[in-house]
Amino acid sequence: MFDFGFDDLEDSADPSRLSNLVNSYERNREGTYFDSDALEDIATFYFERGRFEDALGVIDCILENQPYSSDNWMRKGILLNNLGKNNEALSAYQKALTLNPTDPETMVNLGITLDGLGKSEEAQSYFSGALEVDPLNEDALFHKGVTFERVERLSDAVEAFEKCAEINPEHPEVWYELGYCYDRLGKDESSLNCYDKHIDNDPYSYDAWYNRGIVLNRMGRFKDAADSYDMAIAIHEGFASAHYNRGNALANLGDLHGAIESYLRVVEFESGDPATYYNIALAYEELKDYEKAITYFRLALEEEDGYTEAWYGLGCCYDALERFIEALEYFNTAVKQCPSSADLWYAKADCEYNAGMLEESLESYHAVVLLDGNNREAWLDYAETLCEAQRMEEALEAYAKAQVLEPGHASTYFQQAKALIALGRSADSIRSLKKAFDLDPAKKEEFRHTYPELYRDAKIRDELGLDS
Repeated sequence: MFDFGFDDLEDSADPSRLSNLVNSYERNREGTYFDSDALEDIATFYFERGRFEDALGVIDCILENQPYSSDNWMRKGILLNNLGKNNEALSAYQKALTLNPTDPETMVNLGITLDGLGKSEEAQSYFSGALEVDPLNEDALFHKGVTFERVERLSDAVEAFEKCAEINPEHPEVWYELGYCYDRLGKDESSLNCYDKHIDNDPYSYDAWYNRGIVLNRMGRFKDAADSYDMAIAIHEGFASAHYNRGNALANLGDLHGAIESYLRVVEFESGDPATYYNIALAYEELKDYEKAITYFRLALEEEDGYTEAWYGLGCCYDALERFIEALEYFNTAVKQCPSSADLWYAKADCEYNAGMLEESLESYHAVVLLDGNNREAWLDYAETLCEAQRMEEALEAYAKAQVLEPGHASTYFQQAKALIALGRSADSIRSLKKAFDLDPAKKEEFRHTYPELYRDAKIRDELGLDS
C-alpha cells in the first residue's frame, strides 16, 4: 500500500527539530552535509505533505551515496508512482528486487503499480510471490483482492479479502471491500454484516453508511435504509447521492413529502438533474398535486428532451386532469420515442378512449396486444372497445384470447355475453353467463344492473338459476 516510512524515525517525532532540519536543508542543500538519517527524515517529511518531487530529490541524494539500498529504490518507485511516472516506477522497483529478490513489500508495491496500468495478471504474480515469502502478508492479500475485484473476479476477490480479514480483522479497508463484493454478488446479508464491521472500525465512513443503505433498500428494509443514508448525510452533508437514495427509500415508505424534501436537497447540491426532477414529479403526481408534478416533469425534459418517462408522466397528469387532448400530445411523443413499449401504447389507448376517439383507441389497443400478447387486461379492454364499435366478431376473438390467458376470470365471460347477445347467439350467451356465475357468484347481482332487459325475462332468469 505504498508504505514509505523508515524504520527509525524517533527523532522526527519532535516537530520543531524536523522543521529546523528541513529549513536547513532547503537553505543549504549544496553546502551542508546531511547524513542518511537526516535525509530519510526530510524525505518522509516531504512525502507526508504530498511534496513528491522534493522527496524524490532527497531519495536520489541518498541513492548517490547508497546505490545498493533496495529500500530506497523501492521508495523511489513509490514516489515515481505518485507522480504518475509508472514505467519509471516499475524500473525502480525492479532495481530494488534485483538487490533484494525476496522483499515482499517491494513485490506488493510493484503489483499495485502494475494493477494501475491494467496489467492484472502480472500484478497477481507479484502478490503471489510476496505471499510465498510471507503467507500472512495482509497487504499482499488485500491488493490481490482489489485486483481480482477490478477484473470482476468477485468470488476470488472475496477469498483474498477473507484471508486478509482473518489475519487482521481491524484492517482499515478490508471489510468495506468485502461488503462491496458481497453486494455485487447479491449476498445481501453478508454484505450488510461486512459494512457493519467496517463501520465498527471507522464509524465516520460515509461511503460505507451509504452502501449499507443501498443494500438495506434492496432488501426492502426501507426505514433502516433511510436511517443509514441519514448517517452518511450527517457525516457529509453535501453527499448528493445519499440525499437522492434517501428520497427513494422514503418514497418506498410512502413518505412522499419527505422524499420530495430529499430530492430538493439533491437539486441544491448538484443543480439540475433530470432523474431527480423526474422523481420529484412522480411524488407530486402520487400526491395528486398534478400542477406541481407537471412543473417538475417539464424541468426534467428541459435537462433531457429524450426522457421518455417524463413525457409519459406529463401525459398521465393531463389525463388525470381530464385534459385529454393535451395528454395525447405527450403520450404521442413518448410513443414516438419508444414505439416498442406496450405500456406507452396502453396509456395512449386509454386516453384516446376517454377523449371519445374510439377508432384511434382501437388502433392503440391493437398495438398493445401485438407487443404484449399475454396481457389479459389489454385483450379485455380491446374487446370492450370493439364491442362499442359494433365489431362483435372481432370482440369475441379478443375475449377468447383473454379467456385462454386466465380461464378462471369471471369478468371475461360476463362481458363476453354482450357480444354474443348482439350477434343473436342467445344459447352461447347463457352458457357464458353461467360460467361467470360459477366462477364468481357475486356476478348474479351485477347481472341485474348490467343486463336489465334480460333480468326481466323470467325464462332467462330460470335458465340462469337466478330464482332458485
